[in-house]
Amino acid sequence: MNRPTISRRRFTQLLGVGAAAAIVRPQITIAKESSTVPAPAKVGVVRLSANENPYGPSAKAHEAMKSAHSLCNRYPDEANNVLIDKIAKINNVNRDQIVLGDGSSEILKLCAETFTGPTEGKLVVADPTFEAIFEYSKACGAEIVKVPLTSSYTHDLEKIILIDEAYFHYADSPDYESVIPLVKDHPNLIVARTFSKIYGMAGLRCGYGVAQPETIKKMHGFQMWDSVNVMALAAASASLDDVDQVTNGRRMNSEAKSLTLTELEKLGYKSIPSQANFIMFDCKKPVVPLIKAMKEKNVAVGRLFPAMPNHMRLTIGKKSEMESFVSAFKQVMAA
Repeated sequence: MNRPTISRRRFTQLLGVGAAAAIVRPQITIAKESSTVPAPAKVGVVRLSANENPYGPSAKAHEAMKSAHSLCNRYPDEANNVLIDKIAKINNVNRDQIVLGDGSSEILKLCAETFTGPTEGKLVVADPTFEAIFEYSKACGAEIVKVPLTSSYTHDLEKIILIDEAYFHYADSPDYESVIPLVKDHPNLIVARTFSKIYGMAGLRCGYGVAQPETIKKMHGFQMWDSVNVMALAAASASLDDVDQVTNGRRMNSEAKSLTLTELEKLGYKSIPSQANFIMFDCKKPVVPLIKAMKEKNVAVGRLFPAMPNHMRLTIGKKSEMESFVSAFKQVMAA
């Protein structure tokens, strides 16, 4: 969410600490709302609980998946290569620096399996985020060292080695930049990306990691063969060709988020600054009963984060969905 301002030079200094570093950032794109096919949802329920993209994949991605129907009887090797080549070109790296995954979750799992355990040492991650990597690493026998957020809810970059870039494309701050250019000089650096967020492919599962060739080779040793399916590969490849996907997605998210923050501020609730497609705000009381009460009004919001028991995590949906949230929230807080 809220990222500390830091230059690539400063980050380079921080990486000099040693140990295995995993840097994760999202690059994202989104099509115009009118040109996307909305994802099916339970009738009457406003789903603002999973940080999903409410607009879905771009129209080009949908067409690519239709065209890929005839390839469903084939293994995805060729489609793998097409996507890897595109990702490498966009990020100005070599193709042997790319590993594809079943969403960025598989990339995180590979990091845990490859770089933790009795022979690899400690995995230092930020708390209260990265819950998935905690579980993966525990399963691999790693010692987990949790680093609390700072008082301003930013990550303490001098103490951690894992940063999630899943929401990279939503960020509109001039201070928010990718660390992929640092990979060439740092063998302990891995950058993970996902197509689940701004590209609207959460249900398709496709992500990737960028690292030095030797690191990628190690990760391959722990990976399931052909873990990304043909449809996801086709949609991801087409999404990278859609020049409007990221720009329009960022704009629509920003507009809906601004509307929501304005309404919450009027009601006296403060939010943590966010560069993503979700916010966390202080409800001034335990959030668990509020989550239940909102569900009863057909508005699903994020789960409890134990480290922040009074904060509600809220996905930014379409404007109409955020208006529904505000209405329901007012009723719940007035009860």
